[in-house]
Amino acid sequence: MRFLCLHGKGTSASIFKSQTTSFRAKLDPSFTFDFVDGFLASPPAAGIDLFYPPPYYSFWNTFAIPDIRRAHAWLRDLLARDGPYDGVMCFSQGCSLIASFCLYHQAETPDEPLPFKTAVFICGGAPMQALEDLGIEVSPQARDVDSKSSKALAEQASTDAILKSGIDRWQNAHGARSDSGVPLDPSNVFGLDFTKMPVHLRIKIPTVHIYGNKDPRCPASLQLSHFSDLRLTKAYDHGGGHEVPRTSEVSERIAQLVEWSAVAARVG
Repeated sequence: MRFLCLHGKGTSASIFKSQTTSFRAKLDPSFTFDFVDGFLASPPAAGIDLFYPPPYYSFWNTFAIPDIRRAHAWLRDLLARDGPYDGVMCFSQGCSLIASFCLYHQAETPDEPLPFKTAVFICGGAPMQALEDLGIEVSPQARDVDSKSSKALAEQASTDAILKSGIDRWQNAHGARSDSGVPLDPSNVFGLDFTKMPVHLRIKIPTVHIYGNKDPRCPASLQLSHFSDLRLTKAYDHGGGHEVPRTSEVSERIAQLVEWSAVAARVG
């Protein structure tokens, strides 16, 4: 099972490889992972330079639609050149790239299969600008949550926050569910109404959504999970922030979910 792995903004392939070492070590050798750098040089993500040296990369530096579509073109070229890949695994901005790529694919070429069979999203989300460009209604509430959660992430992931508070810096103030098990109202998932969402925009491959209830961007992860076919998706709250925790318990569970994605992709 071959996965293409896309990192978060202001990090790199080698950083994402390091961040995922613990759970990948629990998978058998039939799982292989290709970690690829973004094509744009980037300043470091907030706080990342405390732990990892440069260089740092991104897939876009603004949310302008031409920049997002340029990243899609880069991804198509990569898949054509280095593929085929059975699946994709991504973190943060890498998730935004894959999520928006899937949604535009469904909108523009719905009769063609995606060039991968499964996706594992870690602390993901879909860009609001892309949703609007696709004709999806983005309410003022959704814009407000998106803006405030992005600002909170920058603050909580900063060097100052890390040095002052360590792991206690993570706080999610948007009411995302944690371990309550209470499902979100699909008519209002932090401002997005999925009861009105066009059926053809659903992501139709098996997906895994891994998020932390203390992540300020947790609402974006939960919104993204609702774009998936609920019959073909698994979600897991790792209990932390905007990160990949490396505890034995979390690593074991993520490994199990990656294995599930492989089985679901073969069945599909």
